[in-house]
Amino acid sequence: MNSKAPYHFLVVPGWHGSEVDHWQSHWTAQLQAYRVEQRDWHQPDRLQWVDTFEATLREIPDDRPVILIGHSLGCITIAHWALDAAPALRARVAGALLVAPADVERPDCPEPLQNFAPIPHQPLPFPVHVVASTNDPAATAQRALALSRFWGAELDVLAGVGHLNVASGHHQWEAGYEFLNHLMRRIEQRLAA
Repeated sequence: MNSKAPYHFLVVPGWHGSEVDHWQSHWTAQLQAYRVEQRDWHQPDRLQWVDTFEATLREIPDDRPVILIGHSLGCITIAHWALDAAPALRARVAGALLVAPADVERPDCPEPLQNFAPIPHQPLPFPVHVVASTNDPAATAQRALALSRFWGAELDVLAGVGHLNVASGHHQWEAGYEFLNHLMRRIEQRLAA
């Protein structure tokens, strides 16, 4: 992956953060990306997580557009932020890669995540690519499809890859760059149109 791309990257981890072996941590280093660091990874508060996300975005130099790289609850944080963010700040986001979004409305959703419900159903104001799995315990493929439709996103559903985290064997996840590159091509096509 070329870290000299004409974008800044902002990595947005989910519940419990992304440990050192998580692909998001590898990508942070490889892409020289910025990263959201929440104050409390274990008892997430939606308003606080959204505020911290926005504060981190504001700290990124405005010399290049920003591509968001969210995982799990980080994806839902991005969706909530996009609803109420100032138009000028939203315009800084060129697109978002949302990997394994957590369905915080599912019946067995852990209690600490339930304050992120309801999930926004509005289209996001930038190109979005969702990557999901047929056996993700945090969201069924059907729910990932529904979220993608709500958000106006493209969707790839991978067979049997779990929650796309360390527990499911995804460490560096080099194959994931295919989706990021696809998103960047879409962004370039949109800018050229």
